[in-house]
Amino acid sequence: MKHVIITGGAGFIGSHLCDLLLRRGYAVTAIDNLLTGRRSNLSEALSHSDFYFLKQDICEPIQEKSLPLLSMYGLHGILHFACPASPVDFDRIPFEILKVDSLGTILTVDLALRFHCRYLLASTSEIYGDPLIHPQNECYWGNVNTIGPRACYDETKRFAEAYVSTATRLKQLNGGIARIFNTYGPRMRIDDGRIVPELGRQAITQQPLTIHGDGKQTRSFCYVSDLVEGVFRLFESSITEPVNLGNPEERSILNFAELLCQISGSKSTIRHLPARIDDPKQRCPDISRAKALFKWSPEVRLDEGLKESLQYFRTQL
Repeated sequence: MKHVIITGGAGFIGSHLCDLLLRRGYAVTAIDNLLTGRRSNLSEALSHSDFYFLKQDICEPIQEKSLPLLSMYGLHGILHFACPASPVDFDRIPFEILKVDSLGTILTVDLALRFHCRYLLASTSEIYGDPLIHPQNECYWGNVNTIGPRACYDETKRFAEAYVSTATRLKQLNGGIARIFNTYGPRMRIDDGRIVPELGRQAITQQPLTIHGDGKQTRSFCYVSDLVEGVFRLFESSITEPVNLGNPEERSILNFAELLCQISGSKSTIRHLPARIDDPKQRCPDISRAKALFKWSPEVRLDEGLKESLQYFRTQL
């Protein structure tokens, strides 16, 4: 049986990855310190005999004796998904973010090298910063403010990519890099601060929808089931170059708010707030590489994904 470790396994994307891999016959160890992850996200996984949860800060050395599935099955791969990714966290816990994407990456790469296993880094579209080319492809180096309020996330993800790619080039790491664009769906924190849960909560409770800036900035929303399928295909490949994973269907935040109100039946009005510093004006992935290398593209329509997400948000409220 193939055994994988998923750091950040109790988080939004990490927990969906746990479920997907368990359904496909893998043994899974999830590691999470529950800073932003939640044990309730693992309710399905915890009932599985080949699943183990370890509550630990990934920035601390991992004791192999604390991983029972390791001695049973060895280690097929590590998926490093531990990191708070919300703008509200950039102000609240920036040093924890800096630490998990630097020291956490170093420690997990070292573990992968010891076991000669596959390693996949969860990187982000944020490494492109406020992009000067559109849509963004993997050859673009980005436009990032190294001392801005988002730098704790943007720059440390760039460091993580540099560390993984260097270990791949010089230490024979079998390392992959997934550049993940805006992803949404059930298990997002209702107080996450990102667009989908924030506006979704406001729509459900008939509060004004708060939009930072003029709302003309664009995003591309990928449903979580599509995203984890792309992650799985990249993980099980031998690809070591960065790959964008996201939905290339781009829309403005104002347009998104209108669709959200239509689906939820909300009568909410729009309230504009000051624009966030360094907030990208346009974000849309070029997914040509994912299509060519492992035939992946998203399938879930935004209206379908939003219905599922709103249903989940109602349970959280």
